[in-house]
Amino acid sequence: MPENRGGPVGESARDAHVDVTLPSAARMYDWLLGGSNNFLADRLACEDLLKTAPSTRELALNNRAFLRRVVRSIAEDYGIRQFIDHGSGLPTQDNVHQIAQRIDPSCRVVYVDNDPIVLTHGRALLDENDNIAIIEADMTETDYVLGHEKLNSLIDFSKPVAALFVSVLHCIADDQGPADAAKGPAAMIRRTAERLAPGSVLVICQLVSDDPEIRAAVTELMDQQTQGHWGAVRTQQDVRSYFEGLEIQPPDLLDVTDWRPDSELLPRQTSQEWIEYGGLAVVPEGYR
Repeated sequence: MPENRGGPVGESARDAHVDVTLPSAARMYDWLLGGSNNFLADRLACEDLLKTAPSTRELALNNRAFLRRVVRSIAEDYGIRQFIDHGSGLPTQDNVHQIAQRIDPSCRVVYVDNDPIVLTHGRALLDENDNIAIIEADMTETDYVLGHEKLNSLIDFSKPVAALFVSVLHCIADDQGPADAAKGPAAMIRRTAERLAPGSVLVICQLVSDDPEIRAAVTELMDQQTQGHWGAVRTQQDVRSYFEGLEIQPPDLLDVTDWRPDSELLPRQTSQEWIEYGGLAVVPEGYR
């Protein structure tokens, strides 16, 4: 569940300070995956979260496995060689470019995030090859992201592109009216899809729960822990509405643990307080 969070990184902000006492959803996700790019505040926040939703560690591991499967499928089954990973989170094993470039080394990947530690660690990936870029940006600023010089140096919008929104939409608040109508998940996805060539794909998934008490409790907890840098746990119908006008691909929208499963053995959630729900869709001709 990576998070877009502004802060001090990059050449223009070398001396800025990262507040390590404030949990970050990106670093919490890193801890749940067994990573080391996190701080005490993140670990304590995870412990609180696990009291409310004990299955969250298994959910995070299965979500990462979904990312591996869906990127492989996009490259192998759909023949797409261009990826934009929105809210990419901290680098870990099997990042998008590593998965895609095992299939075709010419695959190009642009990562978009604005968490300071994500960007600091992510820039080390640039040494791996010339077919990846990292953009410091709020992923809801679609025009800025898709118009960015670095992105356009790698991505050819006349050809199909894969736009990934994997486990990030719960970090974005819903539209609250005209003043921020462009900031919500639905508007962001629609704007992105409108810019992509027919045959492009979108991967969309986020945390959902059928239990209104769980949705309220986790949303309140995460909002407090991150001091407002959180969106909402939503319903399956909310997520399905993000796919309006797109061609949802088999096996439809579902718990991503069950999306085109392979032989990889992973821990199953022993409880279902919440799940990661979503899938893959194609941009059809005439999408608007």
